[in-house]
Amino acid sequence: MRDTPRPQRLRVGIDTRIIWLVSLIPLITLCGRGMMGELTANPIEYISKFTGWWTLFSLLLTLGVTPARYFFSMPILFPLRRTFGLITFVYATIHFLTWLVLDQFFDWTEIALDLSERPFIYIGFVAFLGLCILALTSTNRAKVVLGSVRWRRMHKSVYLIAILGVTHFYILVKSDVWEPLTFGAVLFLLLGYRLFLRLLNNRR
Repeated sequence: MRDTPRPQRLRVGIDTRIIWLVSLIPLITLCGRGMMGELTANPIEYISKFTGWWTLFSLLLTLGVTPARYFFSMPILFPLRRTFGLITFVYATIHFLTWLVLDQFFDWTEIALDLSERPFIYIGFVAFLGLCILALTSTNRAKVVLGSVRWRRMHKSVYLIAILGVTHFYILVKSDVWEPLTFGAVLFLLLGYRLFLRLLNNRR
């Protein structure tokens, strides 16, 4: 008598194209407001804050994938880490170009003056450069070339990038700081969770 074959484990995945489509909703909303003339009296500032907010939101989603994956025992969430990371890079690029093109018009004298008067821009720029490096090395090919260990160490810099991003936002708003503090609290929980797991694993 033949043994009954074991049922194959269903491989359920999340279509990342849906995530990308959903991620376009804020940009579509922004474009709609622009066409209707609803970008406030200072549209450049509005666009900059809007894209900066969604950059941080996407970045925290990226950091939240791993805890959610283990906490809810849902390995299907793993591919979303790269997807959310690339979405973060897209919003960060738009945020940076808003400052470089719409605000400064590639005027390097004004850019140098802006940097001297608003040093927090340095913090945002360093964070953006970090995101560029992570985006360029997010492919499987880059992981093979760099080696798994070196690749993991490099991509752990996302924690520092997140801290720089929240700091950039906090200094920018000056007075009404409840939003950056909220981002900071969420980031504290996400990093604290990782630190707790690391200490627990070391003890074991």
